[in-house]
Amino acid sequence: MVNSIEHLNPFIELKDVIVKSNGRVILNIPHAIIPVDRITACIGPNGAGKTTLLKLLDGPIKPDSGTVSYSFKTKTALVLHHTPMIKASAATNIAMVKDVDTSITQADVIQAIEQVGLSKLANSSAHKLSAGERQKLCLARAILQKPNLVLLDEPTANLDPNSTEQVEELMRQFAHQGANVIFSSHQLAQVQRIAEHIIFIDQGEIKEKGPVGPFFADPQTQAAKRYLHQELLTD
Repeated sequence: MVNSIEHLNPFIELKDVIVKSNGRVILNIPHAIIPVDRITACIGPNGAGKTTLLKLLDGPIKPDSGTVSYSFKTKTALVLHHTPMIKASAATNIAMVKDVDTSITQADVIQAIEQVGLSKLANSSAHKLSAGERQKLCLARAILQKPNLVLLDEPTANLDPNSTEQVEELMRQFAHQGANVIFSSHQLAQVQRIAEHIIFIDQGEIKEKGPVGPFFADPQTQAAKRYLHQELLTD
């Protein structure tokens, strides 16, 4: 039975979803309701299907069977862990979004560059930016798309603490400005800092989901207990 509260708030519903790659099942989700009126973290072991789920919610990946439906009209922005850059300045890479949405102005581009803190590096080669600066560049692109659903794949992987803090603040800004945020992460301390809801994926299946506090305090499945035990030892 679906919680009636979830029907009152924006949500994504997955029914009988199967996603395969080279004949192997990557996702197998018989039924799930994902609330998107809060910051949601998608966690689980490597290869569990987290990135595939984000791509499925964004649209590049279509389910081999089943349906993904939204209770709201979506405009998504997907920021992957490895996003290619063209050999040009940071500003030019950010402004590429204008090719897709002609309503975006140069003033919008400048504002996005300022918002992510890249004003001093706007004319620098994107290929010479640090990992943290490149991630901010990608977030500036997302800001320009004015999404109401932001999907972030390992947004602070391999970043130093200062860059991590800055990217986390940008994630909060998305939420404060009315966008729904779903991100994947292996950093459980980060998940506890900024997420309100958890989706735990293991072997392509959503094994648990719910508020962050209860999940960490008392996981209900052996898979989640094992994962938390292993990750907390190394986090």
